[in-house]
Amino acid sequence: MTPDAHNPSPDGSSAALLERLGTRSIVFVGLMGAGKTAIGRKVAQALGLGFVDSDHEIEAVSRMTIPELFERYGEAEFRALEQRVIGRVLESGPQVLSTGGGAFMNAQTRAAIAAHGVSVWLKAELDLLMERVSKKQNRPLLQNADPRAVLAKLMDERYPVYALADLTVPTRDDRKEAIAGEVIETLCNHLGVSVRIHVSDASEDHE
Repeated sequence: MTPDAHNPSPDGSSAALLERLGTRSIVFVGLMGAGKTAIGRKVAQALGLGFVDSDHEIEAVSRMTIPELFERYGEAEFRALEQRVIGRVLESGPQVLSTGGGAFMNAQTRAAIAAHGVSVWLKAELDLLMERVSKKQNRPLLQNADPRAVLAKLMDERYPVYALADLTVPTRDDRKEAIAGEVIETLCNHLGVSVRIHVSDASEDHE
């Protein structure tokens, strides 16, 4: 596993939150383009936790890109690998973990996340997702003549399952720091912690 190593030590304000979190990971779920990686990095930085992107972990262990895995082995085999990787990562919490859009649809993965983490659904509207994913060509599920229709169908299928997450935080076209701050505030409320934690403006602009 290769969590980011540049995060600062937690300050006093985040210590109470981390104490309540214990060994659990903060696990981001949601559709492609929701900002799970970008927001996850900000939350990890603010709390002094390591950050792991499950897609990057999968690519590291398989030595293939996600599109290559989909093309060579199909979605079912990819999901099985994804389940194993996420299960392994969750054993080494606490940390912030960003998961692929389909990961939470797997019942065993959901159970592992429930046992070892606090799940956060970044809920986004269709227009925002389309604007973001259209900028990237590496989305295997959107290699289609009508990607908007595919994305809308994925929303219909997945949003009821994402709603099973412990927390739901609406995301929008706003500063990553603002959304990350709302995630931390929601997390504090969920864990019964009354603190204010600053989210740095340090630039980390990849999603």
